[in-house]
Amino acid sequence: ARQAETLLSDLGIDPLTVRNSPRGIFCTRTLNLRSISVIGYDMDYTLIHYNVMAWEGRAYDYGMANLKSMGFLVDDLEFDPDLVIRGLIMDKVKGNLVKADRFGYIKRVMHGTQMLPTRAVSEIYGRELVDLRKEDTWEFLNTLFSVSEAVMFMQMVDKLDQGLVPAELGPLDYKGLYNAVSKALFRAHVEGQLKREIMAEPERFVEPDPELPLALLDQKEAGKRLLLITNSDYHYTNKMMNHAFNRFLPNDMGWRDLFEMVIVSARKPEFFQISHPLYEVVTDDGLLRPCFKANSGGLYSGGSAQMVEKSLDIHGDEILYVGDHIFTDVSQSKVHLRWRTALICRELEDEFDALIKSHAQKEKLVTLIQQKEIVGDLFNQLRLALQRRTNSRPAQTLAATCMNDQELTESMQKLLIVMQRLDEKIVPLLESDGELFNKRWGWLSRAGLWDKSHLTRQIEKYADIYTSRVSNFLHYTPFMYFRSQEQTLAHDVHSYSRDQ
Repeated sequence: ARQAETLLSDLGIDPLTVRNSPRGIFCTRTLNLRSISVIGYDMDYTLIHYNVMAWEGRAYDYGMANLKSMGFLVDDLEFDPDLVIRGLIMDKVKGNLVKADRFGYIKRVMHGTQMLPTRAVSEIYGRELVDLRKEDTWEFLNTLFSVSEAVMFMQMVDKLDQGLVPAELGPLDYKGLYNAVSKALFRAHVEGQLKREIMAEPERFVEPDPELPLALLDQKEAGKRLLLITNSDYHYTNKMMNHAFNRFLPNDMGWRDLFEMVIVSARKPEFFQISHPLYEVVTDDGLLRPCFKANSGGLYSGGSAQMVEKSLDIHGDEILYVGDHIFTDVSQSKVHLRWRTALICRELEDEFDALIKSHAQKEKLVTLIQQKEIVGDLFNQLRLALQRRTNSRPAQTLAATCMNDQELTESMQKLLIVMQRLDEKIVPLLESDGELFNKRWGWLSRAGLWDKSHLTRQIEKYADIYTSRVSNFLHYTPFMYFRSQEQTLAHDVHSYSRDQ
């Protein structure tokens, strides 16, 4: 092991530098890339890095234009991407946007565009947990594509509360309003205006990543068979991939040369569950011809994941599928087919940078909390001593037993003052924790100081590995053994300390 470390050092390679950086690949379930023979990729926000402000801003514009055509008053509204983050959950019944922890307990709430105080959160959701299976109530923000929809819904909730929804639209509750917003945004995508605009000026919407095609080239040359499986149509896929890939590939290679098979208009998540008719794309104009079997090197529309497995003679955990959508890409391929999965979460880079900048504040906060716990434990010992004294029983400690009633009372009063002063320092630090990432919602991966967010729970449940971008694979080898960290238990520290 020491010889290997020396050799890596001589080669100028420090694996820990990459793994402990925003460009790291993080493992929730051990994954050996040597056992992976096929790697499939989604396209949008996976292989194509969109500028969120540009893409979602225009989606918002088209969606709002559609709402206006329905009769809604929207001229005074503007896109605010900082209003929401991925992993939040829309309550379509109450008109709220909520952040939940890994258990489903709701920690923060925004009604319309206004954050609610802690007391109101407790009154509204004190007896309710988020259950994503209740699709008539909850809508999880699975991807960055959800940003524009959530912003629109929250802004329109304000309009409804202010009585600014025209009467001729009929009596609307929050759920009816959500349906109107969803319909308006769906029209924006289906009618194709947004994608035509992006295809006309891809440089406005796509952030180039020169390392990304080279990461896939490494995988292909290592013997991995690469697939592209996207819901986008052929014309859009070809235009975007040409723009993002071809200029960065060597020796006049084109993006199609990287992939064993390309499937457009895949209709995920149904693609992973049921079989749709399969068509071969036979001309550059996108002419489709019905076919019944997919072959290596082919370009297809529709079909199913089972068809992919059969045509490539592979099964289940031989495939790694990489996508940005927790449900459509990662959850469904894992649940129905047991494919190995990787999630692309672009926001990890921003959160990582914010965590580094807030490290000193976090250490200060933890120290203050630990000090309060010590003072609080002492206060409780004295309180218990007073309680037991009324029944002529000794305290838990000899020192408390030897104190008289006045000494106990005075000591408790002093300790209360100390705890109050500590609280004065702790509360503002707790309230500002995570503000460097998002002032309203705090950290992406956490809900509160100690617990994981509902998003993180979904990632751990469905993604074997996760990272901020596909090009991060370039900093590893195609033969990497990703090992998950030891999963700690609440009693681990106590058992170790007792052994010591």
